Amino acid sequence: MVFEDLSPLIPLDCFAFSLSLPRVERAVDAAALSQLTSLSGEESFAQVGAGYSSKGLYFHVEVKEPFQKAQFPRYEEGDAFELFIDTRDLKNSGFLTKFCHHFVFFPQEVDGIWGQEITHFRTEDRHELCAPGALVVEAELKKKSYALQIFIPSQCLHGYDQAIFKRVGLTYIVHRFGGEPQHFVLSSKYMAVAQHPSLWASVQLN
Repeated sequence: MVFEDLSPLIPLDCFAFSLSLPRVERAVDAAALSQLTSLSGEESFAQVGAGYSSKGLYFHVEVKEPFQKAQFPRYEEGDAFELFIDTRDLKNSGFLTKFCHHFVFFPQEVDGIWGQEITHFRTEDRHELCAPGALVVEAELKKKSYALQIFIPSQCLHGYDQAIFKRVGLTYIVHRFGGEPQHFVLSSKYMAVAQHPSLWASVQLN
């Protein structure tokens, strides 16, 4: 392989990120995550907040563009929130483990679902996928924006035990119909985000 064959790198892909989350009881109280679009060179059109409790993880997503279209399985071509979680934040693993989770959520019901786990394992180290009905999603659609309130209960997060393991791996992608997505930590333009859990942000559960 020569240098010209290598995929281009952006600053966002060259740093390890760590942050902390507050304990909350509602998605609306989730703390805003840092905006990293200045490093990726992307347009910032969404704000994502996160929080935790013994019951599970909470996310609040605000998109400053109107909802247009949601679809599945080609969710990345519409409006969607893609979320990646490693309940043990295993930085020494170069592949998905049973503690890794990949979810997608929609601003509008698609084929009877608001959210679904879509983790694709390549080894026998896996967990049973979460039932879509166990995920709690509320959407608020406005003329020029929309918001999502998301709760992922602990039974959908294999290995999640915030009383024992005080850290999780986390990243996300906000997709929009007809436009480029917004990333956190890793860019899907240059690597398969779902296949690199060791590069997801480390999140401390305070």
